[in-house]
This record gives sequence, C-alpha cells and structure tokens, in this order.
Amino acid sequence: MASDFISDFQEARASGQPYVVVTVVQTQGSVPRHPGAKMIVFRDGSISGTVGGGKFESLVIGEAKERLKDGQNLLKKYPLREGETESFGAICGGEVTLWFEPHKRAPVLLLVGAGHCAQAIAQLAAVCGFHVTVVDDRKEWTEACPGVHRRVTEQSPQTVIRSQHWSGEDAIVLVSRNFMIDRDALEEAIKIRDVGYLGMIGSRKKVLQVYDELKVQGVRKEQLDRVYAPIGLDIGSDTPAEIAVSVMAEILQVLRKAKGAHLKISS
Repeated sequence: MASDFISDFQEARASGQPYVVVTVVQTQGSVPRHPGAKMIVFRDGSISGTVGGGKFESLVIGEAKERLKDGQNLLKKYPLREGETESFGAICGGEVTLWFEPHKRAPVLLLVGAGHCAQAIAQLAAVCGFHVTVVDDRKEWTEACPGVHRRVTEQSPQTVIRSQHWSGEDAIVLVSRNFMIDRDALEEAIKIRDVGYLGMIGSRKKVLQVYDELKVQGVRKEQLDRVYAPIGLDIGSDTPAEIAVSVMAEILQVLRKAKGAHLKISS
C-alpha cells in the first residue's frame, strides 16, 4: 500500500497535473486512521491512499477539489462523534484534523523541434518549472533533449497542439528544422486562444513568408499579431544557450506581464 502511494505520488509530480495531498496531522479518541496517514486526491476525484473511507472520505475529497480551485492550504477538523452537527452521522467517537496541500498544475511548454536550440530551451524551461513536451519525428534528437517530461515522435505537432488542454500559463515554441513544419504548426497553434505565449524562431524573411502563406489560407492579421516572431528578446544571442536565455526571458516576460527593463539604480 505504501509503495503504491509513493509510486502514485511520484507519477503525479512527474505528470504536471494538479493534485492535493491530504495528511492526518492530529487525532483524538477513536478514529479510522492515525497521524501520518496520507491520501492524494486528483482533479477528477480519484484517489490514492486513504484517510478513513466512507462518508468521511467523500467529504474530504470534496474539500480537496475545492482546494484545487483556490490553491490555498487548509487545516480542518472533522468530528466523528454521533449527534454533533458536523459529524455527518459518524459514530467512531473521535476527531480528525487534516492538512490539505494543493499542488498546482505545472505550466506546459511545448517545443516543436528537437534541435540544438530546442535542447537548450528545454533544459532551461525545466529549471524554470515548466512541464516540457518536445515533438520531433527524430527519436534520437528528442532523447537528446534534457529536462523533458514527454517526448513525441509518432504524432504531428498539430495533433499534439489540438490534444493539449491549454491555459494562460502555457507556452508553445516553434523551433523545428523545417520551414513547413513551423508553418503548419503555427496555423494550428494560432487557433488556441487560451495559450499564454506563442513564438516561432526564424529570420525576418522566414517569418514574413510564413505570415504571407497563412494569410492566403485565411488567417487574419489579428491572429498573427499574437505571435512572437522572430522569437526571443534582443540581447545579442548567438549560441543555442544564449538563444535559450533570450527565449525563456521573453516567455517569462509575456506570461507575467513584466516590463523586462533593467533594475539598475542610478547612484
């Protein structure tokens, strides 16, 4: 049981999906579980581990789902004594205090392409707390990307973009080896209004050519205005590592609505 919980906990952390850890921190009298007992509650209400079972546990699951909504920790007492207003019919005779600790969904960064720049971006994005997915049909290149949580080689970028549940904290970065791959991925990505950042690598000439071709396909100017291309802040980047710094700085600036100005103080 303990090994299953640990395995599920590790899988939950690696998945980047939200969950709540519920821990029994204090008990009085007769109770079903004792301090240290833990349970993971996932977004869909499924669980791993237990803090007591029955009606009590169903109420705990409901509270945990509320914690996922507001992201706030909570310390809460549950009386298990018959006749008390909040005892929900329990007759154990004791009281349980639980600690609810929500873990937010990690922001997703989707990399289309697994070349040298993508590898550097993946590594830095993982350090910055992103759940990184890389899409490239070259398996050996995706395996060379450090810090990646998900490697996709059998699906097109468009399929991956369509299947992901996006939020305003997520980013899509198009850095493939092929002009047409980036163009087709961009055509799909600009349909996703919820994603917080959408960027594409390339020279000014490439970017304008992609835009012109998409306009012919019916893409509107206001859709293209959401795209950060050429990608990254202008800091004189040259190497893949420097480009990664430029790209991640721009992503954080956009997602956090920061000015990105110097913090220097005049003497």
